[in-house]
Amino acid sequence: MVSVLPVDKGFFPLDEELKLLPGKLTPREHECLVRLAGWIPSFEKAAELLGDFLGIDVSKIVAQNYTEEAGAAYEQMQKEEMERLERDMPEPASGAEKMQLSADGTMIPLLHGVWAEGRTLVIGEVQPAVQEKGEWVVHTRNLSYFSRKVSAQEFQRLALVEMHRRGVEKAQDVAAVMDGADWEQGFVDFHCPQAIRILDFAHAAEHINQIGEYLHGEHTSESQAWLKKRLHRLKQEGPAPLLLEFEKLQRKHPKIEILASNLAYLKKRKAHMQYPLFQAQGWPIGSGMVESGNKLVVQARLKGAGMHWAQEHVNPMLALRNILCSGRWQEDWPKIEIRLRQQTRQRRSALHRTHHPKPPTSVIAGALPGDLPTPLLQQLEPQTASPNPKKNPWRNFKHGKALYQRTTPPKI
Repeated sequence: MVSVLPVDKGFFPLDEELKLLPGKLTPREHECLVRLAGWIPSFEKAAELLGDFLGIDVSKIVAQNYTEEAGAAYEQMQKEEMERLERDMPEPASGAEKMQLSADGTMIPLLHGVWAEGRTLVIGEVQPAVQEKGEWVVHTRNLSYFSRKVSAQEFQRLALVEMHRRGVEKAQDVAAVMDGADWEQGFVDFHCPQAIRILDFAHAAEHINQIGEYLHGEHTSESQAWLKKRLHRLKQEGPAPLLLEFEKLQRKHPKIEILASNLAYLKKRKAHMQYPLFQAQGWPIGSGMVESGNKLVVQARLKGAGMHWAQEHVNPMLALRNILCSGRWQEDWPKIEIRLRQQTRQRRSALHRTHHPKPPTSVIAGALPGDLPTPLLQQLEPQTASPNPKKNPWRNFKHGKALYQRTTPPKI
C-alpha cells in the first residue's frame, strides 16, 4: 500500500467569503464563547454554557485560548490607536459639558504567589444634582472603563485612547476625583491639567479617623462620635477649621508620628478638600465610580477563588472586560473579528513562505540556465498554457452536463 503525503495548510478562498475565524467554530459561535468567557469568572463554566445554549461542546482550553487571543488582538489594536493619536494628533470627539474622571489601582494575583497592581480609569458624565433623603446628591452616568496592568507612566499613555474617544479634552468642565495617590495626580497633569481636583471624601475621612482613633481608641463610640462631628464640619465649612485644630493638637504632642503624618497629608491636599464649594458647583465629592469599577471590571473576573494569572494573559482579559462593562461589545467585536482574520492570513502567508522559499538572488544572478539545478530552473521558467487542452482536465469539465454521454443512439 502506498501512503499519501500530507498536504500543507494553505488559504481557502471560501474562508474569506464566509468571514470565518481561526478555529472550528462559526463566527457567531466564536463570538458567543468569547463573550461568555469574558463575563463568567470561569473558562470551564463558559464552555459548559455554550454547550447548554447552542449544543456545541468545547473544552476549557479552547474557551481560554479563543478568549485570550481575542483580548490580545483588541489590546494590540488599542495600542496602535494610541500611537496613531500621538503621531497625528487628530481632533478629539466632542465631550459632554460636565465630565468626571477617576483612577485607582487594585491588586491582581499572578502565578507563583506574586501580586501586581492593575490600574483602572473611569470616565463619566456628571448629572444635575437631585435631592435624595433630604440631601442633594450628584450622580455620574454613561461610565466607560480602561484598565491595564502596567506602570503608571505607561498607563497614562495607553489611556489616551479612552480619553480621546470620550472627548474629555473638549468638555466644558472636568473634575478629577481621586484618592490622592501621586501617580493619579501625575495622570491628571498629563491629560487634563485644567481639571478641578477633588480629594475623595471617604479617603479624607480615613486620615481624619486615624487621628480620632489615636485620641479616643479604635472602634470606640467616642471615636465614632468625634469623627462624625469632624466630617460634618469638613463638608459644611471646608478644611480650614479642622487643620487649625489638628495643628494645635500636633504642637501639644509633637512626637506623635500618626498626628504628624496625617496632618501633613491633609495640609498638602487642602485645595482638593473645598467640599462646600465643590458641592455648590454641582460636583460629586466621592470616587465611588472607580471603586465600583475595580470590583466590576477587575475583581469580578480576575480575583476569583484560586485564580492565578500568567503575566501575558492579564491585559487581554482586562481589554475584553473594558468593552463588556462599558457596553461597547456590539461596536467593538466586529473590529476584533477583522483583526483575527488578518492575523490568520499573516500566519498562513508566513507558513507558506517557510515551506516554499524563493530562490536566493545570489544564486540566480549571473548564472547560465545550464548552471542551475533542474528543479530551480523549472521554477524560474515562465509557465505557459498547455497547447493541448486535453492535458488539462479542468478545461474539459462538463459543468452542467452529464459526465457520461452515449456515443451511439440507444436501441429501442
